[in-house]
Amino acid sequence: MTDEPNDESARIRRLIDSPSYRQADEDRAFLQQPEMCGVRLQLDYWKTEQTLQRHGIEHTVVVYGSTHLVAPEQAEARLQAAREALARNPGNDGCRQAVRTAQRLAASSGYYLVARAFGARVGHLSAHGAFAGLAIVTGGGPGIMEAANRGAYEMGGASIGLNISLPREQYPNPYISPDLCFRLHYFAIRKLHLLERAKAAVFFPGGYGTFDELFEVLTLLQTGKIAPLPVVLVGEPYWRRAVNFDFLVDEGMIAPSDAALFRFAETADEICEAISHWYRGKNETEADHAEPV
Repeated sequence: MTDEPNDESARIRRLIDSPSYRQADEDRAFLQQPEMCGVRLQLDYWKTEQTLQRHGIEHTVVVYGSTHLVAPEQAEARLQAAREALARNPGNDGCRQAVRTAQRLAASSGYYLVARAFGARVGHLSAHGAFAGLAIVTGGGPGIMEAANRGAYEMGGASIGLNISLPREQYPNPYISPDLCFRLHYFAIRKLHLLERAKAAVFFPGGYGTFDELFEVLTLLQTGKIAPLPVVLVGEPYWRRAVNFDFLVDEGMIAPSDAALFRFAETADEICEAISHWYRGKNETEADHAEPV
């Protein structure tokens, strides 16, 4: 009989340690079940949403582009490393291809400077009272994303990074505002946040990820699923070669009006002018259709 209290304590401890006793919001195994996907989607959305609301972020300019388009000095260093590797292995086809790729990326590294300059323009606006609710937003990674965040950060403006969980770790670039650096699990929620407050979408040269975002934005605009906004493609020679928009029109796959959903630009000034031109046209159209006073 003297051992009974200890037996009860042991049984109570086993009950407390049981997974069924664990609170649902503290039970990681429970939350990771496939049936809880809807709950996880909400959590993914709301943590970011509440933070953006708390910081007064009302409008954004979203910038997309390749992780491989790095700063010119970094691109040159990679090219030099590739050349040295080829010198050590002159007959290696992989080394020769690596040099060719590094040469092309070095030649395109000026896009990093354009993205940085454009980010600075937006950052300068957001650092002043009248545009305090404006911010640059990117996917938070390296390359073009880093450049745009860097420009805004250096100007003291809000700089948002929406990183994504990947099988291989991708660290956020260092030019994101500390309180505006997020890590999301679902691409769908990340895409939603990239566009939800966007007043313009700017696309630099990129690969699968950039194309995915571009065609999604164009489809949403084409189908009227999002409010109209200016779309700017930076680097007309790249985009003309990568996607034959005229061919799509000629084949009847898209309407001529669909090919007018975007404009091309080459410099930060041209990007800003393209966005401003779009809004001037929108305001004039609204004025034309306004009811007489």
